[in-house]
Amino acid sequence: MVNCEAGSHCASRSTNGQVNFSGNLNEYSTRTYETSCATSLDNQPKDNTVSDMLVDSFGRLHTYFRISLTERCNLRCQYCMPADGVELTPNAQLLTNAEILRLANLFVSSGVNKIRLTGGEPTVRKDIEDICMGLSKLKGLETLTMTTNGITLARKLPRLKECGLTSVNISLDTLVPAKFEFMTRRKGHEKVMNSINAAVDLGYNPVKVNGVVMRGFNDDEICDFVDLTREKPINVRFIEFMPFDGNVWNVKKLVPYSEMMDRVIKHVPSIKRLQDHPTDTAKNFAIDGHQGRVSFITSMTEHFCAGCNRLRILADGNFKVCLFGPSEVSLRDPLRHGAEDDELMEIIAAAVKRKKALHAGMFDLAKTANRPMIHIGG
Repeated sequence: MVNCEAGSHCASRSTNGQVNFSGNLNEYSTRTYETSCATSLDNQPKDNTVSDMLVDSFGRLHTYFRISLTERCNLRCQYCMPADGVELTPNAQLLTNAEILRLANLFVSSGVNKIRLTGGEPTVRKDIEDICMGLSKLKGLETLTMTTNGITLARKLPRLKECGLTSVNISLDTLVPAKFEFMTRRKGHEKVMNSINAAVDLGYNPVKVNGVVMRGFNDDEICDFVDLTREKPINVRFIEFMPFDGNVWNVKKLVPYSEMMDRVIKHVPSIKRLQDHPTDTAKNFAIDGHQGRVSFITSMTEHFCAGCNRLRILADGNFKVCLFGPSEVSLRDPLRHGAEDDELMEIIAAAVKRKKALHAGMFDLAKTANRPMIHIGG
């Protein structure tokens, strides 16, 4: 039996090594804005089972695997990449298609049911269609999604959908083309808008649009983004500005969730909190008369570590159990030295068991060495 700690999932281990969920998650004391739907794991399916490999020392079940396909990107977003760029890992040291599929199969066969492809920009990888096709065929995988900047997505998405891509998140921080060019150090705003519309036309519902909110840059556009949800099934997700190496994070640039929410309420008083899934990273809201939704990702001011179910592998094969944690362990090296699945599972399990209960506060994170976001994968 796994001991239950405050704010954690609890699980019991059966004799076959599987882990059966049997617990709940303590509520955070958060500002919920006219809602009674506090985050709780009472809604977690009681028959959910995953391998012990994916259960940490706090009983959290990790069923969501994020795979960074590349460190390359066709934009140079200021919050993601240092102004002078980053040193790219040589191609020979990046995971191959076959290596990605082998590791993904190991995770899915152990209980992962959702995979997100990230980068860099995942669509710049030439074999992206083959990777999607291979991943979509993994038995037990329910969701194959991708986070993209949308620059080339409009022309690639029809084929990616055929290859099994079930949902998409598109990053867009401003609705003003001149601001877009300033923030990304590249042109392309119209291409991103076309990709959002293409995703809607292809039947993706919702089309998630992620925006990092920064004071003095795009915080004056919050209500304009909310209006995108009126006529189309777009889920606008406002993300608090987070510190990573090279992005010159400053608390003065941070617009906290509470402030964003106050602005939205004044703009659309009918906004109402939805019942979030226990493992959601976002606080989700509906607005009367709007097809889409509005969400807030509050990593800095109201963390959601107790419900974390996410693991990630970087393009160079390093395994990372926490976005904000500096600890990494290579899966590429043992894979290329002939490790069997059991050996890889031992390495993965040991890393998962070392996962901390929660990440550090934002001021400590700003002083902690971590990779740039473009290396980690969004």
